[in-house]
Amino acid sequence: MGRTTFPSGIFWKGFVLGKRPMMWAAALQRIEGLGRWRLWLSLSLVLTAAGCQSIDPSMGDAEAFTPSNRPVTVDNVTRDNRLAALARAQHPRILNTYGGEYSNPKLERMVAKVVGRLSVVSDNPNQTYRITILNSPNVNAFALPGGYVYVTRGLLALANDSAELAAVIAHEMGHITANHGLQRQQREKEEQFASKVVNTVLGDSAEAKAALVRGKLRLAQFSRDQELQADAIGIQSIGKAGFDPYAAARFLKSMQAYADFRNVSGATDTSLDFLATHPNTPQRVTLAEQHAAAFGPPGTGTRDRDAFLEGIDGMLFGDKPEEGYVRGRTFLHPGLGIAFTVPQGFVIDNTAAAVTATGAGDLAIRFDGLSLDPRTSLVDYLKSGWVSGLDKSSIHTATVGGQEAAIGRAKAGNWQFDVTVIRSADHVYRLLTAAPLSSNQLEPTAQAVRDSFRMLTPAEKASLKPLVIRVVTAKPGETVGMLASMMHGVDRKLDLFRVLNGLGPGSTVSAGDKVKIVTEK
Repeated sequence: MGRTTFPSGIFWKGFVLGKRPMMWAAALQRIEGLGRWRLWLSLSLVLTAAGCQSIDPSMGDAEAFTPSNRPVTVDNVTRDNRLAALARAQHPRILNTYGGEYSNPKLERMVAKVVGRLSVVSDNPNQTYRITILNSPNVNAFALPGGYVYVTRGLLALANDSAELAAVIAHEMGHITANHGLQRQQREKEEQFASKVVNTVLGDSAEAKAALVRGKLRLAQFSRDQELQADAIGIQSIGKAGFDPYAAARFLKSMQAYADFRNVSGATDTSLDFLATHPNTPQRVTLAEQHAAAFGPPGTGTRDRDAFLEGIDGMLFGDKPEEGYVRGRTFLHPGLGIAFTVPQGFVIDNTAAAVTATGAGDLAIRFDGLSLDPRTSLVDYLKSGWVSGLDKSSIHTATVGGQEAAIGRAKAGNWQFDVTVIRSADHVYRLLTAAPLSSNQLEPTAQAVRDSFRMLTPAEKASLKPLVIRVVTAKPGETVGMLASMMHGVDRKLDLFRVLNGLGPGSTVSAGDKVKIVTEK
């Protein structure tokens, strides 16, 4: 959530809650009251194993930036000056959406070198590129007309060599080469028109519903085909540039491993595969390996691993200092001077808007804050209308972490909520715990989080340091477990170590191998 000042408006900004974000969003719209929600689900730009995001430069303001499967594309980006100008105009808004630019000359030189090799083999070798590393832990990369290339430090942390980085960037350039954005826009217009005709002629009949489903399937298949085509173009590009063409398949596997690591249960929801806008990862990996085989057997091309690792050594990992820190199951914010811990099994996600955590059994926690007149009682604040479905008889005062607090219960649809507000000077911190009506874990979960809430001491605030990526060389006798134990400030060290270094469950390291660890700066 990250800011030391809070918005003055009285509203919840929304939820992004793990496995079922849309379900949670709908439930929380009901508790807040329709019309007051500003869903930031679309601004949760984590690149999952199945896809990529691109930005449309014709959008108006920063709030309009959403993860999209509709890359902005033109036949020749240098000829279309209007789109290039729009891309330049959107650059400041992109920075605002993604946490600004991460300034690191060493890192920038490494990324520029990769892009330069790709530009030599592109259809337009005279195109120059402006490379921006975005200060975001999310895994993402995209390109805009006019040569604007964006890569998040989260993606750089997950990649393991220059070839993998090249594969991601070449994939995005492949969308531009294939003119996918304009094709997608035309196909969507056709489907929208068809939907209107179906609704007008067939109304709400079974035939109408079947026709609309067929339209959605056509769009989904179209998008899947676009992703596979961009994969093929990207692999062709990195192969021609002399990079290891198998890097695309490796990075797809790393993204899948990262997605599994972030998933609370370790399982994936396959119920949406058929309507998903991207092909499933096993299919993409298989096809990527087939395209790579055209250049030769595994081992073909260069990985340029040492140069890549040297570039990311010392790079910030995870949260920015001004957004607070997640240390395992604990969130600590030195600027706000607060900390709390979520129960075992929960996974915390820290964003500029709020801190959220998801656990088994569809349990969820959300934390944010705002400014509030000290003369306003917390009981009156709870009753002021920003919580729909509130049981006013449940409201009672309490002390949480040595601070004045008020607690209430609410119900909306099939969900029940515990709402705790905690005062600190002219700020109010809000803890919302949500659970299905059938769950008996709402009270113990909410109580556990409340009991953990505390104010940091000056010494604790001063001792908090950001996390960085460090590259170390394995010594004789050192195992994966031993190297993973060197990491600080993260939970599930062994699992994260394997994900960051592209190591499967049975993979080992040898003396002299360079590996990434996460430690305090």
